[in-house]
Formats: sequence, structure tokens, C-alpha cells
Amino acid sequence: MTNLLARPRRLILIGSLATVLAVAVTVDASRPAAAGRPPASVAAGTTTAQKVVTTTYDLGDKAFRDRETGAVSEIRGVVFRPRTIRGKVPLIVLEHGTWYACTNADETKWPCRKGRADPSYRGYDYLGEQLAAQGYVVVSIGSSGINQTAASEYGARAALINHHLKLWKQLQDGTGALRPRLAGLTGHVDLRRVGTMGHSRAGKGVMWQASDKHRHQWPKGVTVKAVLPLAPVKFDWPRGDISDTFTTRVPVGVVMGSCDGGISQSLEGQGYLDDVKGKTRAGAYSVVLEGANHNFYNTRWTPPTPLAYDDSTCPGRTLTPATQHSALVQYATAFYGRFLLGKRSDQATLNGDKPLKGVTSKTRTVDPVKP
Repeated sequence: MTNLLARPRRLILIGSLATVLAVAVTVDASRPAAAGRPPASVAAGTTTAQKVVTTTYDLGDKAFRDRETGAVSEIRGVVFRPRTIRGKVPLIVLEHGTWYACTNADETKWPCRKGRADPSYRGYDYLGEQLAAQGYVVVSIGSSGINQTAASEYGARAALINHHLKLWKQLQDGTGALRPRLAGLTGHVDLRRVGTMGHSRAGKGVMWQASDKHRHQWPKGVTVKAVLPLAPVKFDWPRGDISDTFTTRVPVGVVMGSCDGGISQSLEGQGYLDDVKGKTRAGAYSVVLEGANHNFYNTRWTPPTPLAYDDSTCPGRTLTPATQHSALVQYATAFYGRFLLGKRSDQATLNGDKPLKGVTSKTRTVDPVKP
């Protein structure tokens, strides 16, 4: 992954976000539920735009330690949810990849002594808002500490997701550190229907977390039902050993861009499908967005945000940030709708029978093996 192997230098724009979003958002950083007149209830699968409540939680810059790798990271997240939830709805966890850990590019320590922790986890707000408007609870988690202390440790990225899921399980039981901020969600999140998305190095991280080899590390009571690597890296180590990311029991949907300059090969994520051809029991899918780069999926990695830049290998043909956002929202909506909500009609998008709007794309499908 070219630059990501050394000092990370990539990311995405927030400027034309309004053209993508049709959802009204209520920001609530102090209470788990916004005040005011309650709107109609939202059930998972609702397609009309609903008001979305945004809440944050922060347990500190050193709240997570991975015994296996020595990684130290923050426990920090931004949560998007329908203002009112009826029954239980799925949870989707988003994790960003390698970027500057601190807003001061010269900082080499964690926690940051110069500058502050870079809020890369807020780079997918547009996606979290759209998915929450459809009835999901979505949390985007920070992993800047891992980027500073163990950037190449994909097991640490997987362990961080599992730690957050453990906290969410405690919340559903009415206990734990998240309860003061998210008490209104107790009993309303279905942890048997969890989806994940990881961008860049976190793309391999979510594959690691979902893999046949590592699924036993999921917290008790948690089941991952859909994993979406976004512009993922694919480093097999030792060379040829695919066991850490070999995933045959969870549906996989890989999103890639033809102009991705942030990884060594723009379409290396296809390798995750190659690995399970003739072996997967759950199915694997991919879509290549013509003209998409690496950074523009994340608004913190996109100009004019400080330190951000356009990594495209196709100058003059790169999709706009808003177009990349829209394409990701469409594909994620179909992927999670199919496997977290059981909406068979969304299969048409995954198979390419219903093309994504506003972009040229190419899909690939690896069908499940017959029992």
C-alpha cells in the first residue's frame, strides 16, 4: 500500500455532502435522546428519511489495550440512530483506516502531545446518517491510537471492534460504560444482526474480525452477519497464508475504486473473493467504482481538510467526493439490507442487475456453495 506503509497521507471531503443527504440530523452530544416532540417510530427497513439523533461517547485515549500486539488506542465513537426505535434493530460498526493519528503531522507519540487526536472516525458521518435514517443503529469508532502504536497489526483493529461490541452487549444488558450516554438504546439493538465496515487497513481488519479463524473471539451474544471492506488492503503474511482473513460463513461485500492511489494495487480487494471461490457458504460480492480514489470516502481525508489530498491515479477522471459518497451509500444500503434485514430485492444491486446511480461500476459475485 504505497504511502500507507510509511507515513499515512490520504482522505475525503465534506464540502458537497448536502447533495448526498436527504435526512434531517439532530446533534446531541449530551443526552442519549434529543428533546422535543417525538416523531413517528422507525422500524429497520424504513426507506423514507427520518430524523436522526447523533450521540458521542469517549472513554479516553488509552482506554483500549491489546494484549497480543501491545496496541493502545482510544475508545471513542459517534452513534447515529433513529430518534425513535420500535423493537430491536441491527447495529453497524464503521472503522477508519490509517491516517495521521494527530492533527499535528509531526507527532509520533500517543496520546498526542502536539495537536489533538485526528477525528477520522467522523469522516463517515454521511453514511451513518443515511443508514440510521433507514432504521439501523450505526457507530463509527476511532482507531487513531492503533495508527500510532501498531498500524500494521490487523488483529488489533479486529480486537478494537470486538471491545466496542462487548461494550454494546453490556449496554443491552443495562450495564457498562456506555449506559450513561446511550441508556435510551438499552434493549433496542439486535446484536445477533451486526454489520461491519472497514476502510483501507481497517478493511483487512474487519475481514480478520469476521474470519473463520477468529470468529470465536466475538463477544458472547454477538453475531456478525455482514462485512464490508472499503478500498481494503490485502497483505497475506506469511506470504500465501490467507487464514487470518479467510471468511466463508459471513457474507462479504468489497467496494473498490479504479483510481485508488492509496494502496499498492487498486483492486487488490478482489483477492478476498478469489480466496473463497468454491468454498464460501455465505456468498461474496464486489463492486468497482470507475474513477473512485481512496481518500474521498472519508471526509477527514479530503481537501480542504488540513493534511488531506487527492490520491487518485487518474487525474481529471476522479469522481467528486459527493459522487463517491452517493455510490457507497447505495451499495451499503443494498448490502446491509440484504443480509441484516433479509430484503431479497437488494440482491439485484449486488449482482449488478440494478446498477448504482450516477456512476459507472462493475460487480462480481461468488455464489455460495450448495450444501
